[in-house]
Amino acid sequence: MPVNPNQQTSWGPRPIGVAALGVGGLVMAIACVTVVTDPPGRVLSGIAAVGLLVFATFSWRARPKLAITDSGLVIRGWLSTTELPRTDVKLIRITEFRRIGRKMQLLEIESREDDRLHIFTRWDLGTNPLDVLDALTAAGYTP
Repeated sequence: MPVNPNQQTSWGPRPIGVAALGVGGLVMAIACVTVVTDPPGRVLSGIAAVGLLVFATFSWRARPKLAITDSGLVIRGWLSTTELPRTDVKLIRITEFRRIGRKMQLLEIESREDDRLHIFTRWDLGTNPLDVLDALTAAGYTP
């Protein structure tokens, strides 16, 4: 089934969110070097700054996290890209659970070939997972 040109076909973390993480990491690194005077605080804030910068870099690299192509689904990770042909998609579903007083939704895509489970959060997709499920259903992927 061909992809509808009016339908959104790729999802990833929002660029403004990833940029904010990077800027936060830079500010924390500068504060670590210039403001923090005690050695344990400097080490901890340095580790946090590096963690934010690494997370922002890898999140930017993995964009778009999920995309619909004519040959199937393309899933980008931090280090690799996986292409799932339409016949290899075994199951697509939304999982909901409560966490810290909020209802969290995850999009799960299970592969038929190697039984891998790909899980996408709202951060990964940059939008509500239900909207992505609707787009996948409209593209011919049945949940």
